[in-house]
Amino acid sequence: METGAKLSISESHTIAAHRQAVERVILSMREHLAEPLSLPEMAKIACLSPFHFDRVFHQTTGIPPVQFLYALRIEAAKRLLLTTSQSVTDVCYEVGYNSIGTFTKRFTQLVGLPPREFRSLAGKLSISLLESWCHRPEDFFSAGACITGQVVTPASFAGVVFLGLFPTAIPQSNPVAGTLLTSAGPYHIGPMPDGKYYVFAAAFPHTRELIAYFLPDASSLLVGAGDRPVIVSNGRSEGPFDMKLRETRVTDPPILISLPFLLATLAGGASSPR
Repeated sequence: METGAKLSISESHTIAAHRQAVERVILSMREHLAEPLSLPEMAKIACLSPFHFDRVFHQTTGIPPVQFLYALRIEAAKRLLLTTSQSVTDVCYEVGYNSIGTFTKRFTQLVGLPPREFRSLAGKLSISLLESWCHRPEDFFSAGACITGQVVTPASFAGVVFLGLFPTAIPQSNPVAGTLLTSAGPYHIGPMPDGKYYVFAAAFPHTRELIAYFLPDASSLLVGAGDRPVIVSNGRSEGPFDMKLRETRVTDPPILISLPFLLATLAGGASSPR
């Protein structure tokens, strides 16, 4: 279908039906987070063949279903680490992992630091320190312009906007580069090595609750992504890459990277990413 072409009624109904099917599976994942859930079992919930379901899920969420399940488990682990006194081992088993080594490796890959360090960092920071980092007017992550664009949020939004550049089509682990805005408007990221990247944005409303920056609330978080990959060639990219941020959806993968860890690292308040 050509870009900009209108969808027929039947195509619109099919897209809506596929989204509802994917949402059913995601809600089932959340309800049975620690239980094994195979691709055929997910497909049965969606009332689709395994092959068709895998393709539909990937098209709807941007990632494969098993990877989405991994992300939900790590999201739950983050919450347990910050809101309970359970040991890392107990958290590992509660979210469906049978190996502490596998759990620690995946947590580190997706969040940016190991689970024990994640919990420790939350105990060291204060909301006043975090706010002082969030309100630095300069480009927090890098200097110079390579990738530019405009961030648009609802007029009522007041908070900070994080933009990250990632080597994969989902925002996980630490970004290759990024910037932090104190309000919607123009942004720039760079300079960057030549390559293919994906830009994502998350807008955190102002709050005095420190935990909200570690565990973003889906009901108030705004998210957005570039409509195409960013190709950097000879130190420049074609642009601009504008983003209109929106409310999160059930089908959005959880935001797993730790913004406080990135800020602490860049401000010299934590160890460098591993």
